[in-house]
Amino acid sequence: MSATVRIGTAAWSIPKAVAGSFPGGGSQLTRYARVLGCVEINSTFTRVHRPTTLERWAAETPDGFRFSAKLPEAMTHGARLKVPRAEVKAFTASLAGLGDKLAALLVQLPPSLDLETRIARAFFRSVHAGFDGTVLCEPRHPSWFTAAAERLLVEERVGRVAADPARPPGAALPGGWLGDAGDGRGATVYYRWHGSPRMYWSAYGEDWMAERAAELARWPAGTEAWCIFDNTAAGAAADDALRLKRNCDAP
Repeated sequence: MSATVRIGTAAWSIPKAVAGSFPGGGSQLTRYARVLGCVEINSTFTRVHRPTTLERWAAETPDGFRFSAKLPEAMTHGARLKVPRAEVKAFTASLAGLGDKLAALLVQLPPSLDLETRIARAFFRSVHAGFDGTVLCEPRHPSWFTAAAERLLVEERVGRVAADPARPPGAALPGGWLGDAGDGRGATVYYRWHGSPRMYWSAYGEDWMAERAAELARWPAGTEAWCIFDNTAAGAAADDALRLKRNCDAP
């Protein structure tokens, strides 16, 4: 028995080209959630949503559906993680309308942000203080792909996102906290695929899909693997998610 695999996209737009694969009535989110098991909320990167909006999103999705949400750009890019704990708590509290359907928070860092251990540790602890679920980090500076960075992420129970394109080297595979045994059991591994060779635009080929399905199958039971397609600029993400789902025979 292998990992539980969740496949989705960044936001839930349904392009016309694949609309037939998301049948039935209701909102786009309702139709999306009948087919795919998770979604990443990117809009929290730039704004705070009304509680009633989040409550509606939760109500429009089935019981097993899960959301992840990106932390605000003002914290990760503007303040560069130097954020008062009260401010972090206010943000996590603003997501309460999603209830237990909010499974993960994503800390995406700018490529210019190098690792400052003390600052990063304080920030991750602030996030954990206001949120009981999985905390994930997508760093893009080489200093985050060192033994010291790995040690910090493990100590603070923060998973490192696997990204494509993989910049810098090492970014293609999940890292950081991967469960108590370090093999994925009891943890969430999180893949974010942005499209390649043209970032945000390119669709992925069938060979790539087969390779990713094989990679996902190697994670042991007790691992929850999230696969988020962020190549949304030309609408490739939804079709890619459907194709990976077929390759994995995922629910």
